[in-house]
Amino acid sequence: MRIEHLSLQNFRNYARLEISLPEGPILLHGANAQGKTSLLEAIYYLATSRSPYTTSDRQLINWNADQDLLPFAKIGAEVVTTSRALNRIEITLTEANGGLNGARLNKEIRVNGVSRRVMDLIGQINVVMFLPQDMALIEGAPAERRRYMNVTLCQTDAEYCQALATFDKVLTQRNALLRRIADSDGSPDELAFWDDQLTESGAVLVAGRQRLLRELEVKARQIHRDLSGNEEDLELCYQPGFMPTANNTGQLSFDVLGLDLNRQLDAGAIAGQFRERLGETVGEEIARGMTLIGPQRDELRLLFNGHDLGLYGSRGQTRTAVMALKLAELEWMRDVVGEWPILLLDEVIAELDAARRAYLLDRIDGANQVLLTTTEPEIFTAEFLQRATRWEVRQGQIVTVSPASS
Repeated sequence: MRIEHLSLQNFRNYARLEISLPEGPILLHGANAQGKTSLLEAIYYLATSRSPYTTSDRQLINWNADQDLLPFAKIGAEVVTTSRALNRIEITLTEANGGLNGARLNKEIRVNGVSRRVMDLIGQINVVMFLPQDMALIEGAPAERRRYMNVTLCQTDAEYCQALATFDKVLTQRNALLRRIADSDGSPDELAFWDDQLTESGAVLVAGRQRLLRELEVKARQIHRDLSGNEEDLELCYQPGFMPTANNTGQLSFDVLGLDLNRQLDAGAIAGQFRERLGETVGEEIARGMTLIGPQRDELRLLFNGHDLGLYGSRGQTRTAVMALKLAELEWMRDVVGEWPILLLDEVIAELDAARRAYLLDRIDGANQVLLTTTEPEIFTAEFLQRATRWEVRQGQIVTVSPASS
């Protein structure tokens, strides 16, 4: 999978860009705040409909576009897969007058010229992004790790993505009902409808996350051993917001290390246990006005030699674990979708020592398309620079292009 052509209009600091992207590694270099990261952000946005850097789509529109009657940004790409299928993906953001409510932002998604939902973006472009902020996967709040699992799974599993959208909506409605019940403005009997939807969609999330982490762990462990000289063992410890068990007796639960995929619980088995646990906690939930159990409280911890990296890991150990996880994600997605995803590396290389830098570049050598950003192209080896396409980015323009040697 690779992007054959990329179009940007009024996106971040790009007023207009039309550029064809070759296969292999593409090195984007230049000073800070010139547009290197924005190019990667645009590709990530086309794949996920979300920015990895902001929660506000409005910030993606070039500030000069504010002078237009209807400020807008357009991102488009022609994507080719190993089957030689060619798809045109476009997202247009338009700021319209919302009347008394102020400006309103419209998002329109088109696939091959036809208007589609966000859900229809799944699988059109698969990306793995690696950036220095990924340290938050270990050092940040649990929400960061849940977001990581959601973004990874939503690119490959339409059922999971639909369940996630349903769960988020139902959770909001159920919490509002709990507060009304606490204020004597509703009946506990009304919870049954929302409980059914919450447990069905939530069970899909728990089952999907368990399988993802078990499969990632196999790959991440070996990569981490390579990086640590076989001195450290990496484990991915999934801690669901409620603890289902394989036989509903408290045995073989998710927290038992070494739980293998043969004991994977399906969504149906998880939903029944989830529903039962909701019944046990309903009194406390009404008193507190919120749902206390479920995947909205899931946690993922990374362990090295049995120790929690978030609590006891050094900066170097944390960086090594994140690198192992992202490389495992790259290989996992390749296995799931049947081809290499597009790899985006934003200012990552400079964060690594020479040995880890060489290891990373070697592991990604087989990918069809890799985009890397840097302010220091000289840190790359002569061999890598020889085979990479080098683009200098300056003030939202690609001002020099150096094709890779054939």
